[in-house]
Amino acid sequence: MPTNVQRREQAKRKLERQLVRRAERAKRRRVIAVVATAVTVVVVAGGVYFLATTDFSSTGDDAAASSTTPAPIEIPTEVKALPTRPTPIADPATCEYRPSTEPASKEGTKAPEASAPATGTATATIKANIGELKLTLDRALAPCAVNSFVSLVKQGYYDGSTCHRIGTEGLQMLQCGDPTGTGTGGPGYTFDNETWPELTYGRGYLAMANAGLDQATQKGTNGSQFFIVYGDAQLSPDYTVFGSLDEAGLKLIDEVARAGHDGSFDPSPGGGKPNKEVKFESVAVA
Repeated sequence: MPTNVQRREQAKRKLERQLVRRAERAKRRRVIAVVATAVTVVVVAGGVYFLATTDFSSTGDDAAASSTTPAPIEIPTEVKALPTRPTPIADPATCEYRPSTEPASKEGTKAPEASAPATGTATATIKANIGELKLTLDRALAPCAVNSFVSLVKQGYYDGSTCHRIGTEGLQMLQCGDPTGTGTGGPGYTFDNETWPELTYGRGYLAMANAGLDQATQKGTNGSQFFIVYGDAQLSPDYTVFGSLDEAGLKLIDEVARAGHDGSFDPSPGGGKPNKEVKFESVAVA
């Protein structure tokens, strides 16, 4: 049997071995902790760098969709000849310019006289920031619309105004004539459409914009706003054609269309504010 001295020596050696093993385990834990901390720092630093340097708004397919470069559009080059009315309007025409519920967008604007010539043409020149737009106004097509347009031009109503909407798909047109630039402004009066069922639209046409028939009176809502058709326009015959734009002016509008729009009028009525501004510096008639 082992003596007391031997037993003490065995217990002492056992304790020493336990202490060595505990020290080794503690050392391993410290090494693992240091390594884990280093890995965490690297991962966090990498994540911060990724977040700081990655542009999530322009990655993959989203980058193409959000690009500020507009997609190419197809614009017909053939200018459509102005139509002729199936039945001429009596000369002079009698026009009804009715006060609208909203005041004129420019203070002091007055409605024209009710009597308007229904034959002949007038010319108008718009000096714009993009170049000159030369218009031919056809009184035989729409004497009341031409009469109103000429009156507003002579009152300086369009001077300084911007074209607030352009459509590039489906309906290719540039809409102008609102001094507020919002699409809600008008001259303080309205008048009837001068259309017929067979009327169609094409490149080069000037036509009056409207808000449909007045629900209370079932009369027209034409005012000061008009649009220039520079391409396709599959419209119902509800918009009064009153003249045309020359080919040089159409090419200037084409460039505006190719610059795209901001989509502010989508989904209805469509299109948006032109990315390339069109501002009327002055408008004159002869």
